[in-house]
Amino acid sequence: MEIINQEEEILEKLWVLVVEKNNLEVEAQKIAEKPLLDKLLRSGYISLSKDKIKLTDKGYRAAKEIIRRHRLAERLLYDVLQMRKDDIEEPSCKLEHILTGEVEENICILLGHPRECPHGKPIPEGKCCTSNKQLINKIVSHLAELKKGQSGKIAYILTQNQKKLQKLMALGVLPGKPIKVIQDFPSYVFQIHNTQVVVDKELAKDIYIRLNNGV
Repeated sequence: MEIINQEEEILEKLWVLVVEKNNLEVEAQKIAEKPLLDKLLRSGYISLSKDKIKLTDKGYRAAKEIIRRHRLAERLLYDVLQMRKDDIEEPSCKLEHILTGEVEENICILLGHPRECPHGKPIPEGKCCTSNKQLINKIVSHLAELKKGQSGKIAYILTQNQKKLQKLMALGVLPGKPIKVIQDFPSYVFQIHNTQVVVDKELAKDIYIRLNNGV
């Protein structure tokens, strides 16, 4: 049975509660009304016992795909259309329902296989990520993929290491700043306004650039 939008939203909510917040089971009454849950139950996406919901393997896979599409939609709106973080939730909810199959994969490749949404939540990997499919002209790339002479603006910094983040911020490496690669070997030298910054390859992989004209 094809999942409708309301059912997708329930699976999305369950993914956050079960997978990301480590709740093994969730109270049914906190999730949705019984008719919607009954549909998911009949379709094999959830199991229900004593008013407690669990995701089945089928439900886990479906919820993972829905979360992935939603967070890719957020990245698309934020990175490409440059919408404000506070404004992307509603359009992302609408967009996620049409990002299927090849469209989803192409957007992921175009964005450079992002690992997190603009709010810092993980984007589940797709097949294109594990096979590391690439496009010649991506919109967003990490600095370690760029060559001498390429330029753009810093889109975001992706690191959980606070010391790394503080170091980059102290160097003036901040989202929105214009950047141009001066040297790409053995270290990465880039220019932000009138300042030149040197980083190693590992740090360069944490800096994501929105390229000028995709080149």
